[in-house]
Amino acid sequence: MQFDAIAPYLTEAHFKITKVLDGDSFMVQNIFSKKEKEVRLYGLDAPENKRNRKLIEDEKKARVAGEFLIELGMKATAFAITIAPPGTNITLITEEKYFFDFYKRQLAYIILPDGTCLNEILIAEGYAKSVSEYYCSNLPKYQQLNFAARQSAKGLYAFVSNF
Repeated sequence: MQFDAIAPYLTEAHFKITKVLDGDSFMVQNIFSKKEKEVRLYGLDAPENKRNRKLIEDEKKARVAGEFLIELGMKATAFAITIAPPGTNITLITEEKYFFDFYKRQLAYIILPDGTCLNEILIAEGYAKSVSEYYCSNLPKYQQLNFAARQSAKGLYAFVSNF
């Protein structure tokens, strides 16, 4: 899964992952300046791994118990760590038109050292679902990947049909 940018974008190289916050959020650090920032992945959503306001919203939308969603969130976080553990060198790609989310986290595609896109892997393997909350130019592709993961009962879809 090579990344193919469509929209005008900004590329930031020389970053590494310092912490996996959950299945769709990461702390990253510039390897030269040591400046750290939080990054939220474009086009996807993974279940929360702790009780918070969003978990309560997700419970209502998915009609799934919060404790179960937290378990799924822990599985998504663990999968993200296996693919991109702290210390992994990455490149960030951010669409110029949609740079930040509501919480002022930078939105990005995370490109791994082998050129694959972490966003795509998480969706294709069923550990995150595609969402349109924060537009990204790859949303149609992500929706197809999500549909295939759901149909094949991959990742979290092995436990539930909706999260």
